[in-house]
Amino acid sequence: MVQRKAKTLLAFFIGFSAWTAASSGAEEIGRGGVYSVVELSFRGPRQGPTDAPARDIDFWVRFQHKGGSAKCKVHGFWDGDGRGGSSGNAFKVRFCPTEAGQWRLVEAYSNAPQLAGQSEGDYVTATPSDHHGFWVVDPNSPGQRWYMRSDGSHQYIFGNTHYSFLSGYQKGNRPSGNNIAADVTGNTKYFKKLRFSLYGDHYPHPREKPFLDDAGHPTDWGDFSHRPNPKWFHERVDLAVQTAWSHDLIADLILAGPDKETSRSALRARHNNGDPTPFLKYVAARYGSYPNVWICLCNEYNIRKPSFSEKEIARFGKIIREFLPYATPLSVHVTPSILWSQKFDELPPWNDHQIIQKKIRELPRAADVIQFTWENPNGKGPRHKPTINDELSYEGRGDKHTEGDTIESHLGAFLGGGYGTTGEKPGSKTGQYFRGNFDPSEHTAADNLKWLRETIDAHITFWRMAPDRSIFSNVDSDFRGMSWADHEYLLGTNKSRRRIVAELPPGKWKVMRYDVIARKAITLSTEATGRFVFDAPDSRAVLFHFKKNGG
Repeated sequence: MVQRKAKTLLAFFIGFSAWTAASSGAEEIGRGGVYSVVELSFRGPRQGPTDAPARDIDFWVRFQHKGGSAKCKVHGFWDGDGRGGSSGNAFKVRFCPTEAGQWRLVEAYSNAPQLAGQSEGDYVTATPSDHHGFWVVDPNSPGQRWYMRSDGSHQYIFGNTHYSFLSGYQKGNRPSGNNIAADVTGNTKYFKKLRFSLYGDHYPHPREKPFLDDAGHPTDWGDFSHRPNPKWFHERVDLAVQTAWSHDLIADLILAGPDKETSRSALRARHNNGDPTPFLKYVAARYGSYPNVWICLCNEYNIRKPSFSEKEIARFGKIIREFLPYATPLSVHVTPSILWSQKFDELPPWNDHQIIQKKIRELPRAADVIQFTWENPNGKGPRHKPTINDELSYEGRGDKHTEGDTIESHLGAFLGGGYGTTGEKPGSKTGQYFRGNFDPSEHTAADNLKWLRETIDAHITFWRMAPDRSIFSNVDSDFRGMSWADHEYLLGTNKSRRRIVAELPPGKWKVMRYDVIARKAITLSTEATGRFVFDAPDSRAVLFHFKKNGG
């Protein structure tokens, strides 16, 4: 035993000495807080708009923490002249340190001689921060249905939608007048996630485009996705993602879609022999180090042109996973006619969560479709992964969903053990859900969802809970509940009901009533015991919370 300890100490000192020797004369090339994104600049071969560096130049670096255990391989990307220009020799690496201290760049690989070995031995200094980090599936949550953060904290998620707000255009080929940074910042005050397409889709910008064609001209056609346009990604997507990071808002990036063939063809990649690998690597390199980034491969993957099979989607998922340096949440958006395709259950795993699309007005149905998808009663095995209804309720005349519909259905999604996303939709392909211009006075459910989300975060240990209402009796069939046995219980109601009974386990319990419509909290008892009888008010969205004192 003594000999083994001696060998371990010797190995440590040898490693430390090697680090020190390699670091002598090394330079600090970057500095940032833990879970920030440190951007490093490299000089490589000059590229122009007719070149395809995303496809033809392989470039990655490997970092190692000074402690020796933590390592990270991060791919780099060509960024034109570094300021949005489409010609230049600027290559970038974006690195997210996960521990404080020095991270040495121990290897810089490239098939381009100018990049190979560049900055090897130099280091990035990471300083302590209070950022929560990446979103990862909580392995200890019931059935792994909830997300947690890298630091072990939990925040509940309600999302919003601005499909094509990056283009700044709307119906009639008219400028929308929106501001990307202002839209993102406005959303952070109400929501925890914003989903959007990387492109203009229905409303492309007349001049600025996400890709470059074979002649080097800007184009909306994703079939040229092997040639991303640095100007578009530098000035628009970067702005949205970085602004969202600064406010700890999830930026849910849709890589194909939502509707138009031009946008959806980014995964078809017809002009690169049907291989989207260069683009998937580019997205992973440019945005995969952001702790707030989620990736949705495609919207309604199998009902619009081009459509994709489950095998193709799983293949795309596997490809991008090879290049993502961290555990970035990844999934695909399904069609309204199904929940989650059973064909995915028969394929090797690639996604860490399930996205469904069911527009619902009622609390019980919103809860049940989440739970049904998670349980997978007719499939090849349980889908014990977080489940998100990403088109749960678009408020407005477009889908004829009222403010009350949106609030009630989102409470239901929570009680089903999942998450929900909304949008403002006054008509088909119009409104905030496409153009942005976030305005809570139009999207009137936003303040109620904010209030509910903040109430959950402040008072409810939801990540220990699963759907269950077994302690309650004399309930309406529309009511739904969750429990953390002997610790906390929830009951959600959407109508009046007298003399509901809660059979409380031993101990004293605090009982709260949260009326989400009125945004009002009332304490019903601070020391409830045994058989507790209470009434549900005439409101569409009320949450009762029973929490054991001292629990």
